[in-house]
Amino acid sequence: MTTSAPAAAADRPGGTAPLHDDRRLVLVVAVLASFVVGLDSSVVNVALPAIRTELGGGLVVQQWTVDAYLVTLGSLVLVAGSLSDLFGRVRIITWGLVVFGVASVLCAAAPSGEVLVVARAVQGVGGALVTPSALALIVAAYRGAAQAKAIGTWTAWSSAAMILGPVVGGLVVDGIGWRWIFVLTAVPIVVMIPLVRRIGSEVRGGPHARVDVVGAVLAVVGVGGVVLGLIEQERLGWGSPVVVGALVIGGVALGAFVPWELRVTRTSGAPLVPLGLFRARNFTVGNLATLSIYGALGMVFFVVTLFLQEVWGFPAWVAGLATLPPTLMLLALSTTVGALAGRFGPRWFMTAGPAIAAVGALLMLLAGDDPAGYWWSVLPGLVLVGAGIATMVTPLTSAVLGSVPQPQAGAGSAVNNAVARIAGLVTVALAGVVLGGEIGVAGLHRAMVVMAVLLLAGAVVSAVGIVDPDRRDSDSSA
Repeated sequence: MTTSAPAAAADRPGGTAPLHDDRRLVLVVAVLASFVVGLDSSVVNVALPAIRTELGGGLVVQQWTVDAYLVTLGSLVLVAGSLSDLFGRVRIITWGLVVFGVASVLCAAAPSGEVLVVARAVQGVGGALVTPSALALIVAAYRGAAQAKAIGTWTAWSSAAMILGPVVGGLVVDGIGWRWIFVLTAVPIVVMIPLVRRIGSEVRGGPHARVDVVGAVLAVVGVGGVVLGLIEQERLGWGSPVVVGALVIGGVALGAFVPWELRVTRTSGAPLVPLGLFRARNFTVGNLATLSIYGALGMVFFVVTLFLQEVWGFPAWVAGLATLPPTLMLLALSTTVGALAGRFGPRWFMTAGPAIAAVGALLMLLAGDDPAGYWWSVLPGLVLVGAGIATMVTPLTSAVLGSVPQPQAGAGSAVNNAVARIAGLVTVALAGVVLGGEIGVAGLHRAMVVMAVLLLAGAVVSAVGIVDPDRRDSDSSA
């Protein structure tokens, strides 16, 4: 989303008229597209034990089933905005839905773990194309208070997908099998594509929109190489040429990314990541906090869901219900917290939230072999994790986006979104090291300690680095 800031793209040179005549249709399309992508992200965790039972491959296949999707989604969401500027939002959403739907069918029919992983990576490509363009269409179609209401509707349904995913996915896995969760996401796409094609107007960016292809390749190879090495070391060992090669290639690609982005900034002015955004103190600190906090959250939901099913023997649908508290807390508290953070500033909310969640992680150290322990360990722990997330998510978003110029808000949002997703995929990749190769009580305890440390690090970074808007000096908001 480098060049797809949530300004009215249609009002820029080279754009088309705003989509006022198609507003309801645009909202339906954007909501359905984001709902399907969000649903797919949230249903997979509850299916991992069933996938392992049928396809084999142990923890490595389970990790890659999650991370293959996140690698391509997290890396390519940055470039998707540039593609939509070049080819139009409607066209890119259509392409994304087609890719996502075909990949979902491949996931459902996968004869092996390797095929499933490849299909999940292709799904991530489709999700990356859909996600930024859906919101960009809403911004182009609505103005003023109507725009805020439309974005609120879009956000609510995206959150609903995260709530329904574990429960619906669990029911499907237990009832008719894990393959049908991918059919569940493919079927609505057949209905959505004709709806997308009915949108009468197209929205493009300015005539100078470009795609930073080299930057995108460096990002994918860098992140993918590091994740490959971290996951495969569990199976092959740290000394394996595959592991060493993947880590070296990934590290070199990541090391070359920043110099390349600086070069692109000087020449074409259309980098994948506008590095100038990091001159803003709250943007830099907010993304550091995001890296730590979302890394912790990525690990907890992966590990706890596996633990509930593989150690305590919960059915998939019960495990889905059992992991709902954080999402419910987020929906219940985020609006109130957002209003309070707008009044008092984000700093102490971003400090208190991760600290509360860290206490929740440590409370889950009380979990043992007895499933009845859910009521006095995992449940209260997840409630505190949810309270912590709700306390910090909205202030974190406002701190990051409030620190960048409005025309670059889309780019800032895309960078923060990518940081959050990449943080989660790296900690899932490290789960094998933390768990010792198999999920168990000792592994759960180690994961919760790591999670608590990451959350507390995010709290400290926020306390030291974030500056509330009313006290921000000119240097910190440059």
